[in-house]
Amino acid sequence: MRRYMRVRFVCLLLGFGSVFYVFIQLAASLDSQNGWVSKKSQHRSTLLTGENVVGRAAASKGPVNQHRDSRFIIRRPNSSDSVKELAETMHLAVVACGDRLEETMTMIKSAVIFSIKFLEFHIFAEHELHLTFQKTLNTWPLQYRSKFNYKLYNITFPSENAAEWKKLFKPCASQRLFLPIILKDVDSLLYVDTDILFLQPVDEIWSFLKEFNSTQIAAMAPEHEEPRIGWYNRFARHPYYGKTGINSGVMLMNMTRIREKYFKNDMTTARLKWEEILMPLLKKYKLNITWGDQDLLNIIFHYNPESLFIFPCHWNYRPDHCIYGSNCKTAEEKGIFILHGNRGVYHDEKQPAFRAVYEAIVKYKFGDDPFHFLLYPLENNLLQTTHTYCGRVQHLFTKQLQKSIQKIQDTIPRVR
Repeated sequence: MRRYMRVRFVCLLLGFGSVFYVFIQLAASLDSQNGWVSKKSQHRSTLLTGENVVGRAAASKGPVNQHRDSRFIIRRPNSSDSVKELAETMHLAVVACGDRLEETMTMIKSAVIFSIKFLEFHIFAEHELHLTFQKTLNTWPLQYRSKFNYKLYNITFPSENAAEWKKLFKPCASQRLFLPIILKDVDSLLYVDTDILFLQPVDEIWSFLKEFNSTQIAAMAPEHEEPRIGWYNRFARHPYYGKTGINSGVMLMNMTRIREKYFKNDMTTARLKWEEILMPLLKKYKLNITWGDQDLLNIIFHYNPESLFIFPCHWNYRPDHCIYGSNCKTAEEKGIFILHGNRGVYHDEKQPAFRAVYEAIVKYKFGDDPFHFLLYPLENNLLQTTHTYCGRVQHLFTKQLQKSIQKIQDTIPRVR
């Protein structure tokens, strides 16, 4: 009897121990699950406040190395930037080589003066220009530098035929063809030539992205409005878009769609991705193209016309629109929104109306009253250009500019 009681007591102890062990394991399991949720929440917080995390890392490990992937990050949004502001950032790219530094700085200046949303500039330039870009932009008043971020990149081309790409048409101009490949994290981008001047906020042309239909991946303006003076329809020895071709000096891109699309072409029955089509096009047409990368874009969109959104000529107004008489109807109605001073007209006397606008923006000092120190001096200088066809439509050069200044008049930062 006594032995039976001992066995029963041992069994009870073992049973109690088993129940206790199961309880301990269950509690540990719940603790582990709670730890996973916490890490997930912490990870989500890191995604939203990544700049703070970088800052803490820098404090513990020293300065962050900002030289990476051939680019130099000059200024980042600080920790107070909202997620909404970052989502609304407008990305703008430009390629500067040789003596294009001043033009590029003037283009950036015009964009910063008038734009509303935050801007991020992607500046592709020869390495020897980087320090000058940095020093110049860093001298701008803080009230204006807070409106944008910028990154400097070295000029890079595919190793195959790199020298040929670099000298195509203008020095480094064909770099724009590789932007969707290089800027893989950028969804949409506005590319402009160095000789572009914004006479209204970048926000307005950026809004065209919302008007793209499901097949459109890029937007450009026609090369000519009047076929009788068109270049492509009279002289081109290769396919081109539409009746008069397209001009790539102002090119708005949904780069995610560009990277995803398979393009029809005249080299193979198979459709090719963007990075696959460029080199075969160059090899096939390099003896037949005059305007370099712009001709290649014309060929691509000749075979893929459904992929292109066409915006009117007042978004890319060039001397051709007035040199033989006014032929841009939308500019006559609304004024010039974006001025494109190609053929070096900002720096010679051939088109003094274009040069007057350029010099007015160069001379304007941040914080000065834009009416008295930008618009009115420009109007006076344009009066001296009426001996030219473009000067005879001088009101087109200031019509939209006046409206843009009126919009920002109350919000423009005053520099003391």
